Amino acid sequence: MPVQLEGKVALVAGATRGAGRGIAVELGAAGATVYVTGRTTRDRRSEYDRPETIEDTADLVTAAGGKGIAVPADHLDPAQVRSLVDRIAREQGRLDVLVNDIWGGEKLFEWESPLWEHDLDNGLRLLRLAVETHAVTSHHALPLLLRHPGGLVVEVTDGTADYNRDHYRVNFFYDLAKSAVLRMAFALGHELGPRGATAVALTPGWMRSELMLETFGVSEDNWRDALERVPHFAISETPRYVGRAVAALAADPDVARLNGRSLSSGGLAREYGFTDLDGSRPDAWRYLVEVQDPGKPADTTGYR
Repeated sequence: MPVQLEGKVALVAGATRGAGRGIAVELGAAGATVYVTGRTTRDRRSEYDRPETIEDTADLVTAAGGKGIAVPADHLDPAQVRSLVDRIAREQGRLDVLVNDIWGGEKLFEWESPLWEHDLDNGLRLLRLAVETHAVTSHHALPLLLRHPGGLVVEVTDGTADYNRDHYRVNFFYDLAKSAVLRMAFALGHELGPRGATAVALTPGWMRSELMLETFGVSEDNWRDALERVPHFAISETPRYVGRAVAALAADPDVARLNGRSLSSGGLAREYGFTDLDGSRPDAWRYLVEVQDPGKPADTTGYR
């Protein structure tokens, strides 16, 4: 049965590309009105310097069946975020779903570089983009979300709480940023639960984002061509998969049972029954623990 979100209003903060775009489109496919924000527009690129724009995302939301509304916003600027939320309140009178997917740190971290050797300015900038933005956005958006019972906040991160607790993630700054977002969902769960709303942390698996496909020299149509070079990429998923996870959560009348929890796209696919665009159900975090991390040959049998 298709997910139904007609009449619901969502804000996907950081929806220019990747998971944010996939989430926005799937919320639109379920009938929601979706405000999509980011710093890259058709007139101006952010420091990320990629071609994807928030207007493109809004058009995809509308084409999917919802109503996409692009609003340029730097989520480090409280005044811009306050103006954004005021606009949503003025135009819609409600906010049902807040997705904090702001990131922008791909060009700022150095793989396996220890704290004292890592560029300090880049590391601190990463923390501001990945953590401070989420706090600023929630600070201004939550009063509107709490006007009506049943609101949902989704903090998008990389890795489940269980996985990140036991694994060093890339470097000090990356590890700290992704763990902080997990803890944000936990803390918000305590603050929102008694007030009738729900907060969760959500991670995609190995996602075939625009940047990832470009890095491997493939497209969504021929992504399997990368497997000869990167065999474990076989467990990867589209950004729409985590989008379907958010749509399922937003439509679940009993979502409060998950308040404060750390969730994954693969785990929620098993629970709600949705699939990725190709009909599969990749479970990347179980695969990492049981196949990739132990050094076993790539084999997704039983994992997608």
